[in-house]
Amino acid sequence: MTTPITVLDRLLEISELFQKDMARAFDGTPLTAARIRLLWELQHSGPSTQHALATSLGVSPRNITGLVDALEAGGYVTRSPHPSDRRATIVALAASAQQMMREMQREHAELSTDLLGAVDAADRAALERGVDAIAARLRELIAADEARRAERIEVGA
Repeated sequence: MTTPITVLDRLLEISELFQKDMARAFDGTPLTAARIRLLWELQHSGPSTQHALATSLGVSPRNITGLVDALEAGGYVTRSPHPSDRRATIVALAASAQQMMREMQREHAELSTDLLGAVDAADRAALERGVDAIAARLRELIAADEARRAERIEVGA
C-alpha cells in the first residue's frame, strides 16, 4: 500500500526545490544561503550593527562575525565605526552589492508572481492565509521546543 502524500510532504519538497534553485543561482560565487540571508536582511533593514544582525537572523555573535568577514572579503559589505558607540560596528551593503540586491528583489517579485500564477485567482487569498497560518504554527512549535530544551539544560545544570 502506498502512503498518501501529505501537505507536509509537499512543503518539504517545496523547501528542497527552493534550496536547489538558490544553490543553482549562486553556483560559482562565494555566496551561501546564510550569506544571502544576511545580504537580504541588510537590503530590507538598511545598515545595521553586527549585534542587530545576529539578533534578527537568530545566530550567535561569532557566527555573524564569520559571515560579515566573508562578505566583506568578497566586496559585498562594508564595515564602519558606529557614530555613537565605539564598541559597535555598522555593516552596510557595498555599492556593488546594492545593485545585485535590487536585481535579486526584482527576480524575487517575478518568481512570486509566477508561482502565485499557478494558483487559481479565487484560491490565492486562502492559500496565503493558509501558508501564513502554517508558518506561524511552526514558529510556535519551534519556540516551545527551544524553551523546553533550555529548561532541561537549566535543570540539568
